Order: sequence, then C-alpha cells, then structure tokens
Amino acid sequence: MDWAQKSTIVRLRNAATRAVFRYGEHVAPGRTGRLARDLWFTAPPRMPALPVPDGGAPFEVDAQGHVVRGAVWEPAVTGAPEEGSPGTVYLVHGWGGRGAQFGAMVEPLLAAGFRVVLFDAPSHGDSEHGVAGRRRTSGLEFAHALDAVFCRFGPAEAVVAHSLGTIATYLALRFGWLGTDRLVLVAPMVESQSLFDAFQASLGFGPRTRRAFDRAVDDFVGIAVSEFDARVQAEYAGPVPTLVIADRDDRQTPYADVEDFARSIRAPLLTTDGLGHRKILRDAAVVKAVVDFVREEQVLDATA
Repeated sequence: MDWAQKSTIVRLRNAATRAVFRYGEHVAPGRTGRLARDLWFTAPPRMPALPVPDGGAPFEVDAQGHVVRGAVWEPAVTGAPEEGSPGTVYLVHGWGGRGAQFGAMVEPLLAAGFRVVLFDAPSHGDSEHGVAGRRRTSGLEFAHALDAVFCRFGPAEAVVAHSLGTIATYLALRFGWLGTDRLVLVAPMVESQSLFDAFQASLGFGPRTRRAFDRAVDDFVGIAVSEFDARVQAEYAGPVPTLVIADRDDRQTPYADVEDFARSIRAPLLTTDGLGHRKILRDAAVVKAVVDFVREEQVLDATA
C-alpha cells in the first residue's frame, strides 16, 4: 500500500469519526461524550526502548495494585548534596514518553553526587497498565506511580518533570507523600482546556457533547477539569524553588502558555530555539542548566 492510499484511508476514517460525533451531538450526547473521554485517555503506542547509561539497577514498585518499573543509579561518591547520603533526583516523563528519555541527564547528575531515579508511568514503557485498564491512563495515575516510587527511595532533592509529568508531579505533591526541595519543569503541560478545545474541533462535536465530555473526564480522573492546570496545582503545592525550561518551537506545549505559567509562579524561564518538545531533554546546554539548578547554582542566562 502506498502513501497516497494510506492517506486516503486515514481521511475516510477521520470523516467517519466526525460523522459519528456530529450525529451523536443530537441523539446521544452523553454517550458520545463518554466515547470522546475514552479516546482522550487512550494511551499512545508505547515508545520503543531507548539507551540509558550502564549501571542502573532495575526496580519494581506497586502502584494501585499494578507494577511500575524503573531504574536507579547510585553515585560513586556519596555526600555531595548532603553529608552522609546522596540526594535523590526523580525524573518524570510525559504522555507517550518513557523514563529513558532522560538518559542524557543521568551521568551529569551522578557526577554531581546525586542518586538518579527514573520510571515508566502506567501503560507506558515497561510498566503495566494501571487501574484505568489496558491502553488507558491519566495524569493522576502518573502521580500515583511517582508517589509509589518516591515511597521506595525517599526524600527528593529535586524532581525533573517533562510535559504531562509537570501536572503529575504537582498532583503527587498535593495528594501524595512526595516532597521536594526543587523542581525543574521542562516543556511543561500548563493546562488542559485549550487541548480539549482542539480535541473537540478535531472530532467535530458540539456543546452538548462537550458538556458530557467534561463531566465524564471529571468522573474518570476525580478532579475537576478546571483544576487540571499547572497554575492551579502549583498553588496547592505551595512555594518550591522552580526552574522552567521551554522551546519557542514546541508544538505540543505553546510557548506563550509556558511564559504565563512561569510568570504566575515567579520562576525563572530558560528559553531554547529549534529543539521542540522532546529533543530539549538531551540538549547539552539544557542538561547543564538542570544540573546547575539542582545543585543550587543560579541559572544566569535566560536563553540556552
């Protein structure tokens, strides 16, 4: 099958899906709202394995009755951040990602004297699905997974979160046992409303289905849609020294939203160009800025 044939099939499927939602808007908005909710929370195909530095010890923890898998690296020399024991840095990936995306940060953090912990969220990477079932998950399940990993390895010197990992981290700070001295938020997902708006436009459903969708999301996650916002969750978490890093060319987390978020929490914003949403995690200048901030060294430049 050639590309033109594949494109035609995709267009036909999209047209059929939109027809279903347009019809459901008039005859069964509750049902189509729940269908839209299920589509929204369907996890993408798992990202293939990525290389990580040698020396990581694999681990498993139980999160809400399901297995979450990750790896931990111990520094060669302890006592750098805290006399007698290394500080722990947790690395939290986003939607469609996996812990190994942070591979470029592991060795620099180890060299700075930190223990490094990364993991795969439910329905991602090598972890099992969570309570939502196969191929479905949410930011709240991410948060429960982070909390379970935290309970295994103890107090955090810092949490470095990417994309949806930002809200998951804030939820863990709000509802779980997680506590941290510092936060680094890379390409943070700021809020859900604009994403829901774009999702609604792509499926073509109207206001009745949208109201049903919002209710179904509230029921599924257990948190009001209006609160699925990093600015709101940051207020619940309280003041934590935070560095925000974003790229102007990121197509998944609009730069203007990140600017507003950084301003709202009074955090320094480190800006890059041309790295997009994922390459930013392995850029050498970004990695250095993350390590310097975690080590409590001031980030002087606003642009990487």
